[in-house]
Order: sequence, then structure tokens, then C-alpha cells
Amino acid sequence: MRTLLNVIWLVLSGLWMAIGYVLAGIICCVLIITIPFGLASFRIANYALWPFGRTIETRREAGVASVIGNVVWIVVAGWWLAIGHIVSGIALCVTVIGIPLGIANFKMVPVSLVPLGSRIVST
Repeated sequence: MRTLLNVIWLVLSGLWMAIGYVLAGIICCVLIITIPFGLASFRIANYALWPFGRTIETRREAGVASVIGNVVWIVVAGWWLAIGHIVSGIALCVTVIGIPLGIANFKMVPVSLVPLGSRIVST
């Protein structure tokens, strides 16, 4: 079932969201100081391609630097990526088949807003 949902996700939403994350990652990697944001964006792009069977786990040991980085991320790119997930989730929830995919989009909104201090783990 996970594979079927992942394939449908890839076609309907995953590819486009992953492209958005990769573009944000490339822009962040242009400057040396924002490379950690770019790496986080590439990790989330991988998760956006194939989300079913994986989940997001918050790292409790992430410190103040992670919080400051997340605030900068929200201002620079987080809002746009979160809006993309919300719009895509609403569009997918219109159809009965797309409801699980829309819910998956809504679950990705928090990590698109605050990617530092989170990690992606298999379930």
C-alpha cells in the first residue's frame, strides 16, 4: 500500500514539491553562510518525493542555533513552501482518492516551516 501511495504521490504532488525544495536548496547553497539551510532543504526534498513509510522526528538536543536558523528559514523560504503544501493538500482533498495524499501534505507543513532540529526516520 505504501508503494502505491508513494507512486500516486510522486505523480500528483511529490515531484513538484521536491522541485521547490531543490530550488530553495540551490539558492541557499549559493552563499556559504546558508549552506545548512540548503542541506536541510535537500533532505526534505528527498522526503517530499517518497513520504509514505517515513516520518519526521524532532531532535530534542537541537539548541539555540537551530531555533535562530529556523526563524531565518521561515522568513526566507519556509512560508512559500508551507503555502505550497497547503494549496496542494486542499487540491488533493477535493477528490476522494486524494484525501490521504492531502493529509500527507498537511503533515509536511511543520517541517517545511522549521526544518532545522528535525530528522526523517523510517517507520
